[in-house]
Amino acid sequence: MDKDEIHLRRLPAAAPWGPHTDSEFHGVDFLPEDLNEAPEETRMRVNKKYSCLPAEEKGIHIINIRAIEDIGYDQHESTLLNSLSKNPDADCKYGLYFRDGKRKVDYILVYHYKKSSAGRTLTRRVHHNDSSARSAKQDQPLPGKGVQLEMRESEPHVDYHEDDKRFRREEYEGNLVEAGLELERDEDTKIHGVGFVKIHAPWNVLCREAEFLKLKMPTKKMYQINQTHGLLKKINSVIQKITEPIQPKVAEHKPQTVKRLSYPFSREKQHLFDLSDRDSFFDSKTRSTIVYEILKRTTCTKAKYSMGKGEGRKKDTTLLNKRRKCGKYGITSLLANGVYSAAYPLHDGDYEGENVEPNDRKLLCEEWASYGVFYKYQPIDLVRKYFGEKIGLYFAWLGVYTQMLIPASIVGIIVFLYGCATVDENIPSMEMCDQRNNITMCPLCDRTCSYWKMSSACATARASHLFDNPATVFFSVFMALWAATFMEHWKRKQMRLNYRWDLTGFEEEEDHPRAEYEAKVLEKSLRKEHKHKEKHRYFPEETANKWRQRTDKEKLTWKDRFPAYLTNFVGIIFMVGLTFAIVFGVIIYRISTAAALAISSTPSGRSSVRVTVTATAVIINLVVIIILDEVYGCIARWLTQIEVPKTDKNFEERLIFKAFLLKFVNAYTPIFYVAFFKGRFVGRPGDYVYIFHSFRMEECAPGGCLMELCIQLSIIMLGKQLIQNNLFEIGIPKMKKFIRYMKLKRRRSLDHEEHMKKKQRYEVDYNLEPFAGLTPEYMEMIIQFGFVTLFVASFPLAPLFALLNNIIEIRLDAKKFVTELRRPVAVRAKDIGIWYNILRGIGKLAVIINAFVISFTSDFIPRLVYLYMYSENGTMHGFVNHTLSSFNVSDFQAGTAPNDPMDLGYEVQICRYKDYREPPWSENKYDISKDFWAVLAARLAFVIVFQNLVMFMSDFVDWIIPDIPKDISQQIHKEKVLMVEVFMREEQGKLQMLETWKDKDKRKGENCNNHSPRLSRSHSGSLSSCHSYPLDV
Repeated sequence: MDKDEIHLRRLPAAAPWGPHTDSEFHGVDFLPEDLNEAPEETRMRVNKKYSCLPAEEKGIHIINIRAIEDIGYDQHESTLLNSLSKNPDADCKYGLYFRDGKRKVDYILVYHYKKSSAGRTLTRRVHHNDSSARSAKQDQPLPGKGVQLEMRESEPHVDYHEDDKRFRREEYEGNLVEAGLELERDEDTKIHGVGFVKIHAPWNVLCREAEFLKLKMPTKKMYQINQTHGLLKKINSVIQKITEPIQPKVAEHKPQTVKRLSYPFSREKQHLFDLSDRDSFFDSKTRSTIVYEILKRTTCTKAKYSMGKGEGRKKDTTLLNKRRKCGKYGITSLLANGVYSAAYPLHDGDYEGENVEPNDRKLLCEEWASYGVFYKYQPIDLVRKYFGEKIGLYFAWLGVYTQMLIPASIVGIIVFLYGCATVDENIPSMEMCDQRNNITMCPLCDRTCSYWKMSSACATARASHLFDNPATVFFSVFMALWAATFMEHWKRKQMRLNYRWDLTGFEEEEDHPRAEYEAKVLEKSLRKEHKHKEKHRYFPEETANKWRQRTDKEKLTWKDRFPAYLTNFVGIIFMVGLTFAIVFGVIIYRISTAAALAISSTPSGRSSVRVTVTATAVIINLVVIIILDEVYGCIARWLTQIEVPKTDKNFEERLIFKAFLLKFVNAYTPIFYVAFFKGRFVGRPGDYVYIFHSFRMEECAPGGCLMELCIQLSIIMLGKQLIQNNLFEIGIPKMKKFIRYMKLKRRRSLDHEEHMKKKQRYEVDYNLEPFAGLTPEYMEMIIQFGFVTLFVASFPLAPLFALLNNIIEIRLDAKKFVTELRRPVAVRAKDIGIWYNILRGIGKLAVIINAFVISFTSDFIPRLVYLYMYSENGTMHGFVNHTLSSFNVSDFQAGTAPNDPMDLGYEVQICRYKDYREPPWSENKYDISKDFWAVLAARLAFVIVFQNLVMFMSDFVDWIIPDIPKDISQQIHKEKVLMVEVFMREEQGKLQMLETWKDKDKRKGENCNNHSPRLSRSHSGSLSSCHSYPLDV
């Protein structure tokens, strides 16, 4: 017998009505042959119950069906129900619609259940709708669940936690039906042990919720968008023709000349809206948002639990009593407790294949999520239409940031080329490379290191000039103004998007409390209630009720959260200390490795010590940063969870703050050390500073620490972008996808016939990765923004590498959202939230850090001081000798002098070191000289002048560029005026109708008064009939 065919035995008309509990008919409810003979109440229930089924299924009057093997009917005694030849999956577009092929699936709930080994269950695709649920809710369990009940009753082992979850699902789904949603269940899927609940929101529910959420919807009224005239119009047309090849080929991206007037949806004013096509009036993004709001709002309060007798019942009684007192079980709580394993809206369809129907997902894949269109603009309006405003704003911000990196990259390249062009004209580096100067430098380490010639550091000095030249100062000022301009440009772009997306009057409402917060409040109220009962055992019932009402309004205070706050403070301090300790460990590695390599007898080995130590230390720093980034992300989430924030928005903001703080310290601490601390606390020959009395603090190269800072910054920035951002984002999803493919392949070998069928849409989406939020995406871009702005004076090519990374990053993130992730719930937002404040903070900090880098890390200020105070001929000749101090080798401490003083081939009496100190023949030998104080004063003055000047210029840019574009403010004002006109016209129409009806009423009254006396007896009746027509405004 075919698996899809069902054998039934019809009962005679005289058979008693209702379910037969005989072993032969166990688990099946039958209807009599003549339904009219059934009781009227039952007839009504059955008709209502199956009124939502498609026509071809209405004839099957079976409430609960068990497997054919379990029922045990004989073929010759049964009536055969032939399966339809038409593929039912094709009617519902493989899961995008209900089984009737008409109602669209707006949301999916997924749960795990344990299948019985007694036999394979038949397909349970069960329909719920508004009419059936209310009539059947008290009479019988939710359809499709009786089978599991009966099968579990026959099993010897009962899992009470599974029963609890199942009963909570039943109650929750019943409440969803009462809220107006329509449900359909499917447990006969290719994913064994996983059931799906499909949810559809009918028209009346969509209208009701759209009104509650104050969704702005387009009205019938259309108006002309203000167009530019004259020269601006010609310029815009030329720009459009030039940029036409890089515009995406989507309808939403084309420039519009007219716009529909938008107004918050209202059921009383439906005549204002264009409802000619109700199926497309609310798009899939809006429908899923509405359903998600209902899912969050709908509660599961009873937490029914049909436990049997025995130890299991006693074991879970306490937990059950607590659960029953919890008044709220929204979808977030049910997901957290494992009642449902997932909840998500469906993608619009497939994005690849030969016979794929056109849909927004496929269009996004072709015009946005493809590396072949990297040179095109993003179709932001289509992204917003499919994923919602919050994700649309992220990609819009990323696009603006990437566009603004283009001018910064061009200027950075020019600055770098200027350094390359002037390297041969740089007098200080030429003096360092000139072997005729014969400057002998003091040893870089004790005993094992010998004296060395300054000309051996020629390559380092020439390379330093590429980044340490007067153009870098200009570039630092430029990047500070660039950051301010970028922020202002984004604010204006954000306002344009708010206008286009009808978010101008949108205000975020307080979100629903999180499941963890509600559980914590419940625990607190239960604890107080227990204490209250202990104190007042014999109080009357009224007092207990008042106390219960008071505990219902319980909330968490700072006293409740104080242990979590203390843990957060200690944890963050510990993590910051751990980062410092690791950086200190890398410093020890650098010092010890430099000393070990200096013992090398080969001259080439000794000359490459500094480069080898620097490169290996930076790679170690990079590996540690990548590892700690993942660790700190998990720790920040845990620290935020123990705080128990009330709403998801509070949780996200606190998580972002902690994660950014830890990752900022982790990424920039090694760079801060090289920029501001290395070489500052070295001491001098004969009086060096030691760590643990054995390791001498390392010094900067003769050309300064700026070159080393450049190497450190470039390797960490490029390494993070290449490994963490791109390799992880590509590699990890591919690896997870491969693991899922291998699991499915193993199952396919066990059940080949089952897997030959095409998967439903909700099954395919279930195998995708869940959406984890935008925090990781924003975080990597914010850290990159810090690399671009904070130390840009040492690495002018940072904007260029950021630009190249972002071109790939946009398409990589787009591909991930379209093909690798489940469709996220669309969230309305009018800005990027806390990230904007973080960006502004980094922009302000960048001004200060670049001022200190220029004045203290580079030699820009010492050169200016020498040029205007000490130079004899107004040139830089003699600058290198001016920055070097002298040391008598006889003043070395015991045991610190070089083991081989004759390494250079001659005896050294005076060696040089970089510092401003008195010579050994002075009265105050080795004391800090006056030159040091002059340079220090100039450096501090430069910091103050640079910081205030650039801050003033940034604020001036902020002030001179308005936040709202003039044309957008005019359009917003125009919309308000037009809306007032629409309502005034509507009111005038109503008044005219009332005046017309009054005139008609008056004329009819006069006609009634002119009747003959014979009709006087019926005068009052006829008069009343004249006034009895209904008045409908």
